[in-house]
Formats: sequence, structure tokens, C-alpha cells
Amino acid sequence: MHWGLCPRGPGAAAVAAAGSFWGPARLPSRLGCLGMTRRLVVRSVAGADSPQSSSKGGRYRDTVLLPQTSFPMKLLGRQQSDMELEIQQKCGFSELYSWQRERKVKTEFCLHDGPPYANGDPHVGHALNKILKDIANRFHMMRGSKVHFVPGWDCHGLPIETKVLSELGVDAQSLSAMEIREKARSFAQAAIEKQKSAFVRWGVMADWNNCYYTFDPKYEAKQLRVFYQMYEKGLVYRSYKPVYWSPSSRTALAEAELEYNPEHVSRSIYVRFPLLRPPPKLESLTDASSPVSVLVWTTQPWTIPANQAICYMPEAKYAVVKCSASGHLYILAEDKIAPVASALETTFDVVAAFSGVDLEGGTCSHPLTPDKVSPLLPATHVTMAKGTGLVHTAPAHGMEDYSVASQHSLPMDCLVDEGGMFTDAAGPELQNKAVLKEGTDVVIKMLQATKNVLKEENIVHSYPCDWRTKTPVLIRASKQWFVNITDIKAAAKESLKTVKFIPGAALNSMTDMLDRRPYWCISRQRVWGVPIPVFHHKTKDEYLINRRMLSPALLTYALR
Repeated sequence: MHWGLCPRGPGAAAVAAAGSFWGPARLPSRLGCLGMTRRLVVRSVAGADSPQSSSKGGRYRDTVLLPQTSFPMKLLGRQQSDMELEIQQKCGFSELYSWQRERKVKTEFCLHDGPPYANGDPHVGHALNKILKDIANRFHMMRGSKVHFVPGWDCHGLPIETKVLSELGVDAQSLSAMEIREKARSFAQAAIEKQKSAFVRWGVMADWNNCYYTFDPKYEAKQLRVFYQMYEKGLVYRSYKPVYWSPSSRTALAEAELEYNPEHVSRSIYVRFPLLRPPPKLESLTDASSPVSVLVWTTQPWTIPANQAICYMPEAKYAVVKCSASGHLYILAEDKIAPVASALETTFDVVAAFSGVDLEGGTCSHPLTPDKVSPLLPATHVTMAKGTGLVHTAPAHGMEDYSVASQHSLPMDCLVDEGGMFTDAAGPELQNKAVLKEGTDVVIKMLQATKNVLKEENIVHSYPCDWRTKTPVLIRASKQWFVNITDIKAAAKESLKTVKFIPGAALNSMTDMLDRRPYWCISRQRVWGVPIPVFHHKTKDEYLINRRMLSPALLTYALR
């Protein structure tokens, strides 16, 4: 194959070069066909370096007709790279993009480059990405289209900042935000040069003289103006909500920044919440001599201190059961009696059955704080797939929990700090303990001391992790900036219908994400990134944003 097409410009030079390199050739018979054929002589040889058949060689070698070629059987040492460079130079690879842009054609094919991160040396992943794109571009060029392909780099974000800080080691702790930004910029620029030279060396056809970089001030300024336009339309807002939080990176994460570990091991427990005030419709089933407890199951014991309610499914069937081993009375879903009894290695005798709506108005006492009340509340997110049919609800540590708390005006206090440690509000026994490690152990011991743990066991399940540090994340309420997905959901779905997805299942993933999440967290608690164009009060929880903040002078200050 060769890229010569017409007797003018780089193409003509390439044709001439190819003629000397490949031997006699003929031009294509019609415009738009870029192929050229070599003149082949078919003889009974296996290659230029292959000896003629001997008496001891294969007796049928001479009967196999193979093309005679001057190509060596293999290239040793630097011969391969030297040969590649010679082919690129003689065939005009570097001039191909500008040449095809000058052609007079009716159609144009534009491929928008989803940029790689400027966070390291080129690797096989880059090669796969760029070469597949190059194949698509050359295919459309050979079909007669003019190709528009401007490559770029994602120069901001956690991947670059993490790499810089890891290289700095302990010295990173003493650096200011400005110093970290300067080092991150230098690191990204060096990575871009390495990757760019590799992409050019691979022969990728692109506009290498006009690449885009996300740390370009003009690029950043446009992002900030779009942010303000969205803010004016009510599509961007600041709020206190539970978000995915990475203790290792000390920042909020979007769902797209998560990886799921299917082999994660969590400590699950069955916990009882003593019934404090029975639901009005169930008062006849309970008496002071036989106290009743609500039974829940959780894989996140560290969230129990933040519990504010117990949720049930209104349309499901529930029951009061008596444990044959202890004689205690428990409330759980009727469908979960057998599996829970099996898990607890006991048997349950059904005392009474009733509908979920009959639980309305009941309250429980908190298993760690007896004077704290946890009401029984209806919720749509309760399922019978696992657990007891009754869900422990901590509004600061669950998306659905937050929704229930919003409807019923429950407290949403978060007892976990940016590093994943319990705050002093959690109490002296838990303060400064990592919630996913020793904090969990202490909570379980505290529950055991109050005799509210029926069983503890390890469970292997899929759990979200930070895609950069590969460590578990948690859900933690904090003040962040969000995009209001609800208001743009309908328009987004209509737009998606006009897009051809390959594979088609990707469309379902996009629409499912739109349905599942009413908001999208866009703020990050990091240094190296595009700043949100908002000024925060030093001592008060107030912020300032207006059109004058997008003036060139302020933008220059904000983007330093």
C-alpha cells in the first residue's frame, strides 16, 4: 500500500519515492483509490534468504509457488527501526495529513480525540487506542473523505497529581498548592512530549502542529464560562449530599472514577434495634414482659453510629418471630424467616404476621445510644434480595438513605472526616480510627458489649474502589458542587437516540446512569485541576459567583 494519489504536492513526491523503494508501480485507475500494486514474479522460492532446495531438503519445496521478494526473512538489531524510518521518510508519512486536507473532496470525516492522560510514558494501551483511530481515519480517507483529526491531552486531574506526589515522596507534604501545580504542569508537559513523539513515530496520521491541551489558559477560560452559563440556568448548584469519597486521595469521586473489586471482603453483622414504641397497629402483639427487637443486617458496621432510622417495604409481609434458642422476639420480613434462621443457626416460630404498612409510627432505640430514637419509615429502596427486609438507614452514608432523610427531615450529620477517620463527634472510643479498618472492629465490639449483635461473618462481594489508588472508597456526606441531572435528563435521552453506539449495549448503560443518579458531583478536593469560579468566605459558609468574575483579570488570577 502507498499513499500517493495525484501528481502534485506531497503525494507526487511520495509516489516517486515509493517507485524507487518498492520498484515499478502503476497509479490507481480512479481517484479515491489509494492502493498501488507491486509487480510480483511468482517462482518456486520461499524467500530471498532461503537457499534452493537440496537433496536433503523438502522434496516438495520446488512445487510450492511463492512470490519472489527482496525482503529479508528477518531484521536484526537496529535494522528494523532503521527500516521503519526509511519507509516513513520515503513514503511521506509526515506529510500525509496536510496533503489529504488540501484535496478537493465533497465529504469530510471528523474524529474527536478522547485524549490520553499526560501522566507517563507511552505504552501498549496508547498504541491500541491511536492505531485503531488511525485505521478508522485512513479507511475514510481511502473512501474519498477529507479527514479532520486533532489530537490532544488531558493535562489535569488526579492521575497526574498522584503521580507527581508519589515521585516527590515525603517532600510533597511541605509544598504549597502553587508549587504542586507548577510541578504537575512540568510533569504533564514532559509526558506530552514523550507520548507525542511516540505517536508520530508510529506513523499516526493527525494534525500534530495544532494539538489541544486542557491546561491551555484559553481552553480553561472556556470551561469556566460554560460553568457560569450552567449556573445561571440552575444546572449547577452547591449542596450537602452523600458522595463517593476516597480516603486515600482525600477527595470526592464521580461514579465513572470507580472500579469494582468483585473479591472484596466485608464484615457483615446481624444487629437488633430494641423496639422502643410499638406501631399503633401492633400494640396488641407486644408487651413489656416480652420485649421485641427489629432485626437488620449490614455489610457496613461502621455506619451504625450514624443511624437515624430503620426502613421497611410497605407492601411486603412481615412477622414477629420467637427465637427457639434465646426466646427473644424479632421483627423481620416473612420471606426472610427461613434464610435468616439458617444464617443464625437457629429456628424461628412465627408469633404473628402483618403487612409492612402496619409498622408505621413505630420507633426503636439506637443499639449504641439507648436514648437516641430511630423511627420506622417506609421506603422504596428496600428489597428482599438480601438481609432481613428491614434496612438500617444512615443518611450521611447512603444515597437512598439521604433521600429518606430529606423526606422526613432527619439529621444528616457525618461522623467521618476527609481521611476516612471517625471525628470527635463519634465519641472518644471511635475518634481518629479509620472507619474501614480498626473503626469497624471497635463498632462491632461496642455492639457486642451491649448484646445487640446476633452474628458476625465475612462476606465476599463487589465493592467500589478508587480507580487510581485501587483502595476502597466510602459514601460520605459533604458540601460539593453538582450538576442537576434531573432537569436535563429528558433532553439528554433524546440526544442519545441520535447517536449510534458500538456496541449497542453502551446506550443502555448511559440511560441507566441517567435514571439512577439525579445529580453528578463535579467538585474535587485536589490542587491540580480547573478551579471552580467561586470565591468562598474565609470564615462563613458563603460563596460569591457572578459574571464579573469571568473578566480576563480575574480569570488570570484564578488560573494561576
